Amino acid sequence: MTPSPQVLIVGAGPAGLAAALFLSRRGVPVRIIDAAAEPIRTSKALGVNPRTHVLLEETGVTARILAEAQEMRTLFVHHNGKPLTTLKPDWKALGAAHPMVILPQARTEALLAEALAAFGVAPERGRALAAVSQTADAVTATLADGETITTPLLLAADGAHSTVRKALDLDFPGDGWDEPWQLMDVDIDGLEPDQGWVDLHDEGVLVALPFSGKTFRLIGFGRPLLDDLPPEWTIGTVHWESDFRISHRMVERMTVGRICLAGDAAHIHSPMGARGMNLGIEDAFVYAACAADFLNGEPGRLEDYNRIRHPVDAAVVDRVRGLTNMVRNTSPLADWLKGVVPPLLSRLPFVLNAGLRVGIGLDHPVVVR
Repeated sequence: MTPSPQVLIVGAGPAGLAAALFLSRRGVPVRIIDAAAEPIRTSKALGVNPRTHVLLEETGVTARILAEAQEMRTLFVHHNGKPLTTLKPDWKALGAAHPMVILPQARTEALLAEALAAFGVAPERGRALAAVSQTADAVTATLADGETITTPLLLAADGAHSTVRKALDLDFPGDGWDEPWQLMDVDIDGLEPDQGWVDLHDEGVLVALPFSGKTFRLIGFGRPLLDDLPPEWTIGTVHWESDFRISHRMVERMTVGRICLAGDAAHIHSPMGARGMNLGIEDAFVYAACAADFLNGEPGRLEDYNRIRHPVDAAVVDRVRGLTNMVRNTSPLADWLKGVVPPLLSRLPFVLNAGLRVGIGLDHPVVVR
């Protein structure tokens, strides 16, 4: 029989897996369930930022990520196909102990799950949550297959359409935009595996990021992704393509009684900030500290989690909304600014580095009290 957990984690994405790993390392028994029958095969997130490396360092996962991942050393920035500037981040000058690296989210999740398995914990897949309730003393989760789990604490890491958040009747205020953004994983000859490429064009934006080997992730809107690539590039196999619509939302509270929310269940934003998965892992790190202390007799620690993480996450959502608004603006003035601002920033290192610190997760400290 599965031992009774002290924390039930709903959702086996990066935030849920990281929370399970951090809690297990603190000696807290956990169960982690996920409605999906299998782990993800496609990858929403690519970037693993320096902050995440620091948080995962003692688990051994950082070393494994760095052994597999590709560092992005150069970013070429264009405007309507014409070169604007080339960025070569100096990670140490930015205060980073490790570089920003590219690793498909599916691999990051697999490495987290492997580290978690060392504690005898595995995600229970195909186990959908049907209902949740709580009293002053416990949380009761009812699964779709009829099993009832009663546990002191529950962490909702079940994504943007969180069943737990809806059961708690929590508002998820924010905004959504109608234009479809496109995704494509495609083989390209013309870029090196440590290079990224951006074109800020008059109808939107096109981004090419290294994915794996000669495969690159294209992200953009406004025109078909393959229409505006440099003519000297050779386009090979298209491995996957999809589209999505962007929303920027932040839950009203991240703690309700004995239930807390993390990752996409609490906040969502565009991929322009490269923070989604990384921000969820930050949530998981802080939650594990707060939950362990709560279970050890510090009753105020669950509210501490909301106090600590809500303003941090909300600020990131706001910053990414502003960046994405700038990129998606197709007015003549915005198009002119897209051609002027990047070269200017490249000549003002202190301004550029402040912006880069947002993208690599060093714009705020991660505190647990």
